[in-house]
Amino acid sequence: MYNIDAIVSLIDGEVINHGSNDTVLIKGFSPLNEAEEGELSFYGNPKYFNDFAETSASAVIVQDVDNLPESFTGILLKVENVYAAVAKILASLDKGPAPRKGRGSTAVVSDKANVHENSYVGDHSIISPEATVCEGTQIMENVYIGTNVNVGKNCSIYPGVRILYGTSIGDNCVIQSNTVVGSQGFGYTPTADGTLKKIPQLGNVIIENDVEIGSNCTIDRGSIKDTIIKSGVKLDNLIQVAHNVEIGSNTVIAALTGIAGSAKIGSNCMIGGQVGIMGHITVADNTKIQAQSGLSKTVKTPGTVWHGSPAIDYRNYVRSYAAFKNLPELLNRVKTLEKELERLNESE
Repeated sequence: MYNIDAIVSLIDGEVINHGSNDTVLIKGFSPLNEAEEGELSFYGNPKYFNDFAETSASAVIVQDVDNLPESFTGILLKVENVYAAVAKILASLDKGPAPRKGRGSTAVVSDKANVHENSYVGDHSIISPEATVCEGTQIMENVYIGTNVNVGKNCSIYPGVRILYGTSIGDNCVIQSNTVVGSQGFGYTPTADGTLKKIPQLGNVIIENDVEIGSNCTIDRGSIKDTIIKSGVKLDNLIQVAHNVEIGSNTVIAALTGIAGSAKIGSNCMIGGQVGIMGHITVADNTKIQAQSGLSKTVKTPGTVWHGSPAIDYRNYVRSYAAFKNLPELLNRVKTLEKELERLNESE
């Protein structure tokens, strides 16, 4: 249990007190519509106003104390950023596995590998020759680390991950279960008899610091140059990154997105789920691409928003869709006007 003062200290908040907080103990953390007395919740989106009005939470984290439901009589904790505060709360509650050292009894570590004594290699994991695993890194069970792979400090590599030869991973990275990094890129050339000949993929994958990659992603090695994922990038589950792709720092990409070969994504972009990005195009910094969009051309202007397939400017898309959904009615009106015009012409 936590008292209010401890929570305020953790999230750097300010108490807007509806009563005395001296005796309030927080026993849990829940969404507004599920919170019970004695629990902490948060309010960061006006669409949950009704949930806030009906919540039983004893305390709620808010960003703005104006326009709140009068029915709430608990404690308000004001912060600069609700979701940053929530992240701190969740981190304090995270009871994931504690860092370990050493090797599982069935781990296979090559004598030619360089594995730091303060790292961990789990059961049935394989560390190949010339691979490096740095201090504090957790290689969990059933992981394969290929030849000449470098994994930096304090990384978490979850069960079932395959990191293939030559891949370089920076510090503080997280790769979730069953992701494959460094697989052969999808490159073929047609021959005279109509068959397809494989083009060797000679590049590597470079992942910089503080990158997080979800489960079941596939990141292909470059064909000649490297595939590069820059610092701070966050990838959701089930994402395909093709050969020679470059993803700029602090870009976030949601699940089921596919990025074709040699596309270059800028920094601080936000890409929704099920987005398709054509190869050999460039996407400017701070671009937002809405879910289920198909981007087929270069985006030159930073900070724009795109939607649709093929994707167009979001504001243009909204106006266009407003017209599109009314097409049946408009068509009927046109037919009616044509008939009226035909009748008028006949009467002359």
